[in-house]
Amino acid sequence: MKVLLVFDFDNTIIDDNSDTWIVQCAPNKKLPIELQDSYQKGFWTEFMGRVFKYLRDEGVKEDEMRRAVTSLPFTSGMVELFSFLRMNKDKFDCIIISDSNSVFIDWVLEAADFRDVFDSVFTNPAAFDNNGRLIVKHCHAHSCNKCPKNLCKSAVLAEFVEKQLQQGVRYARIVYIGDGGNDVCPVTFLRKSDVAMPRKGYTLHRTLTRMTQNLEPMESSIIVWSSGAEIISHLQFLIKK
Repeated sequence: MKVLLVFDFDNTIIDDNSDTWIVQCAPNKKLPIELQDSYQKGFWTEFMGRVFKYLRDEGVKEDEMRRAVTSLPFTSGMVELFSFLRMNKDKFDCIIISDSNSVFIDWVLEAADFRDVFDSVFTNPAAFDNNGRLIVKHCHAHSCNKCPKNLCKSAVLAEFVEKQLQQGVRYARIVYIGDGGNDVCPVTFLRKSDVAMPRKGYTLHRTLTRMTQNLEPMESSIIVWSSGAEIISHLQFLIKK
């Protein structure tokens, strides 16, 4: 049985947030105050829709955005981790569940030649319209009241595992690698044999630490990482077990 690795994208695979990074393409590398102030909690996708409209209106072209996104740095040790996973594809299935968008993730993976490492990418579907504006749609509809309305990572993960099961693929364990507040929900989906790997010092790590201190129920083990090298070490330990 294989191990399923689930990756977040922003601040996990890449060492920044692709949505805020794209602001570098804006005039003077910043957004107008009224646009910045238009964000409402839980409606990030809608906010980014206004950002992409502003960039288009300011004459920012697709290739300029691509250059910016593909200049995003990978998090320390991720390149080595993906090379390790490529050599061990018989032992691991890898998916991304991200609140970024399909265009940004495709650009990054293609530019670094890591597309083949991942079996599936679940994110907000995106495409440029005829006017050169990037349009981002919701990943899916869901009923989880803990997550933003465009994406519940727990629902995506549960559905993926169930579909794999129907095809006869059962995972020995799931390893969830993430950093943010929207990674808390899928971590609560994990079971005893699974592993939550929060990035050290980020929101997920702080939240899981608080939950543990409050004795809130959580079945999986927790292993903190700050570099892909530490993730490789743990995966080597798992496949030797």
